[in-house]
Order: sequence, then C-alpha cells, then structure tokens
Amino acid sequence: MTQESNQFNQNQSHGATLAAVQQLINVVAQLRSPDGGCPWDLAQTPETLTPYVIEEAYEVVDAIKSGDPNAIAEELGDLLLQVVLQAQIASEKGKFSLTEVAQGITQKLIRRHPHVFGDVQVNSVEQVRQNWEEIKAQEKGESVEDSQKLSTKLSRYARTLPPLMAGMKISEKAAAAGFEWENIDGVWAKFDEELAELKQAIAHEPLAAQQAEIGDLLFVVINLARWYNLDPSAALQGTNQRFVQRLFQMEAFADRPLSDYTLEELENLWQQAKARLAKD
Repeated sequence: MTQESNQFNQNQSHGATLAAVQQLINVVAQLRSPDGGCPWDLAQTPETLTPYVIEEAYEVVDAIKSGDPNAIAEELGDLLLQVVLQAQIASEKGKFSLTEVAQGITQKLIRRHPHVFGDVQVNSVEQVRQNWEEIKAQEKGESVEDSQKLSTKLSRYARTLPPLMAGMKISEKAAAAGFEWENIDGVWAKFDEELAELKQAIAHEPLAAQQAEIGDLLFVVINLARWYNLDPSAALQGTNQRFVQRLFQMEAFADRPLSDYTLEELENLWQQAKARLAKD
C-alpha cells in the first residue's frame, strides 16, 4: 500500500470517527431538549450522574479484564456517554462544552510531553515522570516541593480514589515516610484495639462514632493486607464474586424463591452450593 493511499484511508477513518462522535453529541442534545426530550435525561444533574460515571468506569475495567473486544467497545461507549452528558449539561448552563473538554485535554497532553511536542530530551521513563510532575506543579501554581509534600499527595488520594484503593495508597506512602509499625505484631495489636473500640461504639456511642470506628478498623485491615502483600480491592472483589456465584447455585438447587426458605434451609443450600462450586 502506498503512503498516499494509507494517508487517504486514515483520513477516511478520522472522518468517520468525527461523524460518529458528532452524532452522539446530537443524540444527547435531543435527549436533553425541553422540546420532545426524555424526561429521565432532562431530570439529571452532574451530581445525579456521578454514580454512573464511577459505575461505567469500573465496567470498562471489567470488560478489559475479560479481553472481549466487543464488550470493551460497548463499555467505552457507555463511559463516553457520561462524558458527553456532563458536557451537555454544562453547556446548557453556559459553563463549558465538549469542545473545551477536548481542547483542554489536548493542550494538557502537549504541555506535559515536551519530549514529544517540543525539544526536551529524555532518556528514561523516570525522566518523563519527573517532567510531568514539574509541569503539573507549575500549572497549579505550586512549587515542585509543595506538590511532593506527603500531605498534598495523601489528600489527593483521599479525594479522588475509591476508598479501598485510597486506603492502600495512603498506607503505602505513609509507611515509606516512616509512619510504620516495627513488625506485623504491632499491626495485629492495632487490629484488636480497633475491633474493641468498634464494639464499644456500637454498644454505647452515636452513629457518627460507630462510623468512625468501623473506618479505623477497615484501615487497619488494609494495612494488614499491605504487610502480607495482598490487594484488598482484589480480595473484596473476589469475595463479592464468590458470594454471587454461591447464590446463583443456591437458586439452581432451590424449587422456590429463596425468601420462602428458613434460615436453616438456606444454610443447607449454601453449603451444597459451596461444595458444588468447589468441584468445578
């Protein structure tokens, strides 16, 4: 294939992509139109859509793990819809549009890759990372030193990451800075201490205290996972999946809705399901 024909095919592909994105933008605008739009879409706000952004991002990750190209493409589409919806709502309020979103990320990529779009020379991935952090700090009006402060990093993790992931990141960074137990016995002692405090709060203290204590206990569990080189997010995900699989098997064994069974009968079904899945 000649260079000219290859360029022609690329241009055609780019044109089709732009046309498809524009069609999506038009469809979302119609769904949000007061004149014949969808009542559900019209009722949405950036805040009400937030859970869907998180949900769709996780579904993209699950699809990537499956390795199914069709599933990946579908889930990326669902995530893209959330981006377009957020931009559409903002545009209606005169805040920004998808154009500003695309321009903003494009300009950021160009700024943060001076070794690609400028004349900066790099010799390693670590140099790329250092340049990225320096440019990022400049953009935020911070010094590199301030941006690298432990409190700044941990605050960012706490604000932006899912709680289990944030807990692990915070635990790792704090330990690297010296906030660490001398040995695993200290972590287990802290676990026992926090468990006792949770029981005390449950028995005698208000909801806010109970919430705080169960959070403290979960954070110690995350630290236990770190000490044993375990991934708490993956561990909990595995437990969730096994629980659902066992319920699915219980329903396969059952001859009526599970809600019609006694607790003892449910326990028997649970053990049957667990034994059956262990053989597979």
